[in-house]
Amino acid sequence: MHGSIEQGMSQTHGNTHIRHFTVRLPRSMEEVWPAVAAAEGLSAWCTPVDVLEPRLDGTIALRDLGAGRVTAWDVDRVAEYTVEGGGRLRFHLERDGEDGSTLRFTHEYQGEGASEAEWRNRFERLIGYWGSDERSGEQIP
Repeated sequence: MHGSIEQGMSQTHGNTHIRHFTVRLPRSMEEVWPAVAAAEGLSAWCTPVDVLEPRLDGTIALRDLGAGRVTAWDVDRVAEYTVEGGGRLRFHLERDGEDGSTLRFTHEYQGEGASEAEWRNRFERLIGYWGSDERSGEQIP
């Protein structure tokens, strides 16, 4: 199974923009969870993480997106971060067959946010990182 990124969807409600992506990953939820819920994992594909307290109301500081709080936390399923200036980032994992998972991503923000192309590039790095592990033995921590 190869990873894929479905067409992103965007909505605008007044000043609020909402961007959705569905990313299919050739890894189990347990393997993907650290990529969206651990500093080392997020830093490997998304943006450098200066602080991440992995719990509800924990502190988070994403170097390129902002600092704020963990606003939803359901271990192995949902990690949501609300950062000042960067909006709300929600990562929701679901099983996809025996060996895969689906990441449902939502970015809700006001003003200027990362473009669809920027998020697509990030998700391509996430998929590509796992794609390279068979050749190099690397894994997202």
